[in-house]
Amino acid sequence: MFDSLSNKLQDILRGLRGKGRLSEQDVAAACREIRLALLEADVNFRVVRAFVSRVQEKAVGQDVIESLTPGQQVVKVVHDELTTLLGNETIPVKLAGNPAVVMMVGLQGGGKTTSAAKLARKLSSKGRTPLLVATDLRRPAAVEQLQVVGEQVGVPVFRGSGDNAISVARSAVSEAQRKGRDLVIVDTAGRTHIDTELMAELAEMKSSVSPDELLLVLDAMTGQDAVNVAAEFDDKVGITGVILTKLDGDARGGAALSVREVTAQPIKFAGTGEKLDALEVFHPDRMASRILGMGDVQTLVEQAESSLRDDEAAALERKIRERRFDLNDFMRELQRLQNMGSLDQLLAMIPGVQALQQRMPIEVDPKRIRRMTAIVQSMTLVERENPDIIDGSRRKRIAAGSGTNRQDVNFLLKQFRNMKSLLGQFADAGGSGRLPKGIGVPGFRM
Repeated sequence: MFDSLSNKLQDILRGLRGKGRLSEQDVAAACREIRLALLEADVNFRVVRAFVSRVQEKAVGQDVIESLTPGQQVVKVVHDELTTLLGNETIPVKLAGNPAVVMMVGLQGGGKTTSAAKLARKLSSKGRTPLLVATDLRRPAAVEQLQVVGEQVGVPVFRGSGDNAISVARSAVSEAQRKGRDLVIVDTAGRTHIDTELMAELAEMKSSVSPDELLLVLDAMTGQDAVNVAAEFDDKVGITGVILTKLDGDARGGAALSVREVTAQPIKFAGTGEKLDALEVFHPDRMASRILGMGDVQTLVEQAESSLRDDEAAALERKIRERRFDLNDFMRELQRLQNMGSLDQLLAMIPGVQALQQRMPIEVDPKRIRRMTAIVQSMTLVERENPDIIDGSRRKRIAAGSGTNRQDVNFLLKQFRNMKSLLGQFADAGGSGRLPKGIGVPGFRM
């Protein structure tokens, strides 16, 4: 996520941190490099000019230049200005209607249909009962695509009849009222480019169903073009927020860093993968921290907690305190880790990992986790509960049964012992409160 921009900004700021004192010339030179890095990331040039101007003005202030740690103070200035650029505060979706209505708009190919399903899944987990609505009646198989992803997230899809999208949207709201569903998510038609007909249809639909939210879905990888699209949609239809998709890809950052400033509309969600659970609430301060390599521990903890029910957490905590943590528990943690998403993204949320990667690359290998799971599954129940009994002959049998080799089995047992030792140290220290729900990342090596 923003790897190139992130690395450049970190290098620039690392140079400032190393100085005992900063002059206005030091700050000016750093700001020139920041300007170039942002322009190369396809950030809108007007946004870049305003951003760099604010950073330079604050970074040469008396409190910064004369502080004991001027480099750190400049980093804070850049972080605060990035946060402001990204929206400053988290803006939740507003769902006041009964049923509440969300219109999803955007160009064809931006991920609108998939994002509709992701949003339905996310809001379902918050207690909502959504109904997905297919109003893209022109594109071949668009309705079928929504039905497929709707089934995958367990949300019904309303198809309607006829070829009038506005009529289908109105009928869907009535259907939701009849069925007692409190949320309608309308997947609208898209085009390969903005045209008058599309905008007229969306404006009429907006007037007809009075949506609580009109969310524009933007492909983050399109850079500056995404900003132009956002400005057009906001001007012609009037959006209330943005969903940025494909932030897990090779996004240079231009869209995320420009769209809020250009449209004055908040980014509300970020798509971070192809899976239907890969949709995050957008937190400007956390995103700024990620870009500057400061990590995002809060989001990491939230993801870990959402993947483990309270009763499972309590049982795991009890086993750790009683030193009964075994390979069955270890395997469940491996599987849960996979379900949390991309290991690269998870590591990026840990403070300092990006800087460490430059000096000592960390190899993230999802295949290794799958091999480790296969190894545990090839063990007998007694071996999983008592791994100390696994001798040479047992290791040979386990390796053959899992399609691996004895070195892989040895690696798994070493990882297990390390994790068990770490958890045992926590228990010995009499850790107060609940144990953290995310207990390790055993699938990478240095």
